[in-house]
Amino acid sequence: MSTLLRIAIQKSGRLQEDSLKLLKESGLQFSNGRDQLKAQVRNLPIELLFLRDDDIPQYVEDRVADVGIVGENVWIEKQKNNELVKRLDFAKCRLSIAIPRSENYTGISFLTGKNIATTYPTIVRQFLKNNKIEAGIHEISGSVEIAPGIGLADAICDIVSTGSTLLSNGLKEVEVVLQSEAVLIATPALEPAKKAILDQLMFRIQAVQSAKNNKYILLNCPNEAIEKITGVIPGMKSPTIMPLSRPGWSSLHSVVNENDFWEKIGQLKSFGAEGILVIPIEKMIA
Repeated sequence: MSTLLRIAIQKSGRLQEDSLKLLKESGLQFSNGRDQLKAQVRNLPIELLFLRDDDIPQYVEDRVADVGIVGENVWIEKQKNNELVKRLDFAKCRLSIAIPRSENYTGISFLTGKNIATTYPTIVRQFLKNNKIEAGIHEISGSVEIAPGIGLADAICDIVSTGSTLLSNGLKEVEVVLQSEAVLIATPALEPAKKAILDQLMFRIQAVQSAKNNKYILLNCPNEAIEKITGVIPGMKSPTIMPLSRPGWSSLHSVVNENDFWEKIGQLKSFGAEGILVIPIEKMIA
């Protein structure tokens, strides 16, 4: 029987959608029908398992799955014997303390003696310990936001993305406990054959992520400005420079990081750059 790398993915929800999108952008070919529990990748020895998000760290520890894509908040909360392989830069959110909007929050000491409702007792307990706060923790499995309104707790600790759910339940965010995103986790000491498959996948994922974080830029500039422009957009090694038919001018091609894009565009214009084109990169291999 040939070696298969089994990847556990959330069986429904936004995390599943973004995970499958990343894998498809990384060149994996598979069909994922509705209510499917597993799927075979056609062009790599990989099998996808669709599981409950909360169960993925346990399945990876038990070696039912070799690796898993899961929210960092879930991975930390479950405290299973997993290795963090890579942060995946999507499904970003935060785990925060929230209290009723009518309360006057005076700082973290406000939580002393209060009851906090949460589905993340391990993380909250460590947060309180780190801040030397004595408070009660009331573990519940769902609808955390309603707890203060029905007198079950004085505060909550839950996942926040936009804050709209807190607002609709009369709550306000007062402390960020944890910043979270999707992570790739693995069982420790993968056998060499499976590790080799994972390394292939990681190479592809890195190429996809690098492409998303960078843009390909083409511009025309006077030759006397080339040195200044090269200092602003040095590229992966150095820009490509080609002479134009217009005397004293060249076409310069390079790569610019998405986060620096607008600031650098202003600098390039000030150096005399013209005809600036910015093109998405599909894959980027260093």
